[in-house]
Amino acid sequence: MERPAFPSYGAVFMNRARAQVLALVSLSAAWLLPARGFAASLVQVTKSEWTGGVNVPSYMQMYIYVPDNLATNPPIMVSSHSCGSTASGQIGNIPKSKAASDANGFIMILPDNPNQNCWDVGTTAALTHNGGSDTQAVVQMVKYALAKYDGDAARVYAMGGSSGAMMTQALMAVYPDVFRAGSARAGVPAGCWADGYASSNQWSDRCAGGQTSKTAMAWGDQVRAMFPGYTGHRPRVQIMQGEADGTISYKNTAESIKEWTNVLALDTAPTSTDMGYKAAGATYNRQFWKNACGFTVFEAWSSPGGSHSMAYEEDDILKFFGLDVAGGTDPEPECNGTSGGAGGAPATGGMGGAGVVAGAAGRVGMGGMLGMGGTAAGGVGPTAGSGGLAMMTAGTGGVVATGGGGSGAAGRANTGGSPSMSSGGTGGSATSGAGTPGAAGGTAKGGGSGNGASGAAATETPGTDPEAASGCGCAIGDSRHRRTWSTALVLGLALLTSRRRQRRAQRSA
Repeated sequence: MERPAFPSYGAVFMNRARAQVLALVSLSAAWLLPARGFAASLVQVTKSEWTGGVNVPSYMQMYIYVPDNLATNPPIMVSSHSCGSTASGQIGNIPKSKAASDANGFIMILPDNPNQNCWDVGTTAALTHNGGSDTQAVVQMVKYALAKYDGDAARVYAMGGSSGAMMTQALMAVYPDVFRAGSARAGVPAGCWADGYASSNQWSDRCAGGQTSKTAMAWGDQVRAMFPGYTGHRPRVQIMQGEADGTISYKNTAESIKEWTNVLALDTAPTSTDMGYKAAGATYNRQFWKNACGFTVFEAWSSPGGSHSMAYEEDDILKFFGLDVAGGTDPEPECNGTSGGAGGAPATGGMGGAGVVAGAAGRVGMGGMLGMGGTAAGGVGPTAGSGGLAMMTAGTGGVVATGGGGSGAAGRANTGGSPSMSSGGTGGSATSGAGTPGAAGGTAKGGGSGNGASGAAATETPGTDPEAASGCGCAIGDSRHRRTWSTALVLGLALLTSRRRQRRAQRSA
C-alpha cells in the first residue's frame, strides 16, 4: 500500500522559507517607494514665493535643486543657461555639479526665461544695482533660497556659459554685495552687451563681434558706476574661452582681463601662468592674478583651437568655489581688516615697519614705504590720498600723518596722487589715511550676454547653441536603494541556510 502523498517536512520548510524571503523583499520594496518619491529633483518655485514683492520681468522663472542631504547653512550656486536653452537643459549640462550638490550639500539655483532668446544684460535696468530686469530677478531668487534654507550669504556663487557667462559677469559687477565669486565660459565683459544691444532678441552684434574695446580704466569705471559708492569686497572671477570661438569673438577675453584687473586693483601682468594645462574637457593656457594677500582672485583660461560651446570644466569650477568638498570654506579668506592703526616703527631714511594703515571703509593698508620725510596718504585697497600711491603707503618711517587726500571713485588715487587704475575725486582732509570720498567715476551703460538662436547679426549670425539640449539629466544615483535590496536578499539567504541546518539537525536526532 502506497503512503499518502503528503508534503515532506523539507518541502514544507522550503515553501515557508521562500515565503519569508519574498516577504522581506516585498518589505524592502515598500521601503524604497517613499525614498524614491522624496529624491532630490529640479523643482520650479512659484513666482509669488521668490520675488519678495520686487517687480521683476514676467518671463523670469526660478528652478531650484535642493539635495536630500542638505548641509547646515548651505552655500548656493547659480547656474544660468545659454541662449535658447532652459533650466532643465542646463542641469543636464552640469552633471558633476549636481553630483557635488548631492555629496556636499550645497543648493543650486537655475533661472529660466521662456520665450526669450538670451538674458537681458544690456539694458540700463539690468546693469544698475536694484535697477530691475533679469539680474535683479536672479538676486531675488538667491535671497529667497538664503531665507528659506538658512543659506550661507557669504558663499553665493554663479557660473554659466555663453549668455549664462554674460549673466555671470554682470552679476559680479552689479551685485558684488551678493556674490563671492563667478566662473564664466565664453562670455564678454560686464557692460559690453550694452553696445548695440537689441531688445528684440537680447543680442549685441558689436560686442559679440569683438568691436567693443575700452581702456582698463574705462571698463573699471563702468563697473563701479553700476553700484555707485560701493567699497566692499569685490568677487573673484574666473573666465574661460576657446581661441577659435566663432560666436563670441575671442577678443572679449582680452577686454575682460582689462576690466577685472582694474576692478580688482590688480597689475595688468599676471602673477603667474601655466601652459598646456589638461583639464577634463580641453587643454588651456592659464593666467592667474593674486591680490595683495596672496590669494588668487582672477583667472583667465584660453583654449587653443577651442570652439564656443566647450564643456564646462566642472572639477576646476567647483574647486574655484570651494564646493568640491563637504564642509569646505571659501578659498579666499578676507584680505583686509576692518580697522587700521599706526604705521610701523620709524626707520629714518629707510623702510617703514610692517604696520597697517586704514583706508576707506575701514580697510587695512600694508605698511609704510620709504618716506624721506613725506607724509602718509591713504592705504592699500580703496584709499589713496594726494601724493600717495594706490598700492602702498608713503610716510616718514611708515608713520601715518593727518591731512591725507580723499579717496576717488571706488577708492582710487586722487588728484595730485600717483597714477592709478581709475579716476579719482579731489582731495580732502583726512586722518589716518581715511579720506573723504571723492567724485564718482564716469557713468556707464554696461551689459553683456550670450549667443543663441535667431539672433539678427550684422557681421555674424548667432546660431543655435549646442548647449540648448532638451531633456534633463536629472537621474539620481540609486546606490542606497541597491544596498537595501542586497540587504534583504542576504537576510533571506541567511534565514534559508539556518532553516536547512535545523532540518538536518532534526533528521540526525
